[in-house]
Amino acid sequence: MALKIGDIVPNFIAKDTKGEWFESKNIVGRKPLVIYFYPKDNTPGCTTEACSFRDAYEDFKDLGAEVIGISSDSVKSHQKFAKKHQLPFILLSDEDKKLRKLFGVYNRLLGLIPGRVTYVADKNGVIILIFDGLNAQKHIEKALDTVKELVS
Repeated sequence: MALKIGDIVPNFIAKDTKGEWFESKNIVGRKPLVIYFYPKDNTPGCTTEACSFRDAYEDFKDLGAEVIGISSDSVKSHQKFAKKHQLPFILLSDEDKKLRKLFGVYNRLLGLIPGRVTYVADKNGVIILIFDGLNAQKHIEKALDTVKELVS
């Protein structure tokens, strides 16, 4: 069942780009959070999205928010992707697709392409925005505008 606006971001663990376990409980409920699911490292749309989040990352940080990108790519793939594009935020590997299932992020285009969905949660971990769209650039705009509204 997909998460909805008003739900609390669930607890989860996943490997980050250092190969270490990231536990959501260490960040959820402490600061605004942007969690974005994307289809695949090093594809044109996903690279554009990641680089746009990179370019806006200081704006998110200045607002007290953290950004987390999640795809089913391996830790090794994430390491190369993050290094190549100098991504300063957290990337999590969801190789078994448990996080996609937990959040309710489903495949698109006849089930062939993993979904691109962005969640914004307030400092209490309550989801206040779910943006599901193929246009990668719109995700950053929507997320940043929502975080700005949270802290104003």
